[in-house]
Amino acid sequence: MHDMNVYDYDRLLERAMDSLPENVVVKERFEMPKGVIFYEGNTTVLRNLADIASKVNREMDQIFKYLLRELGTAGEIDGERAVFQGKIPQTKVQERIERYVNRYVLCRECGRPDTKLIKKNRTLMLKCEACGAIHPVGSKRKKE
Repeated sequence: MHDMNVYDYDRLLERAMDSLPENVVVKERFEMPKGVIFYEGNTTVLRNLADIASKVNREMDQIFKYLLRELGTAGEIDGERAVFQGKIPQTKVQERIERYVNRYVLCRECGRPDTKLIKKNRTLMLKCEACGAIHPVGSKRKKE
């Protein structure tokens, strides 16, 4: 006999899922930004610096300064692109972009890119808008 007042798990779950707004159920996967790189004479051009900054919600200037330091070269921002002195292998530039995203963008707890940088005392912190976690920049990401 099946009592109408007793709900089984599947019916409760289905009812809960039906009542959720659609954008909560659909969870888009974060894609690591890819650098579009080409060479002009003895310079390396990262054509889509502005696009990368937009995707990770960070200032173009901050990413650029990080890349200069990590690549050990000089350069300049030219509109939406970055121009570095010397011919730098594409893989090296991409690796540094990924390091930046892992260190300054992705949440250590949930792995989402929905973070912002805040200063607490004199320490740069990463605050996740998705799960609420706050971590100092540079701390190790939680192993999955």
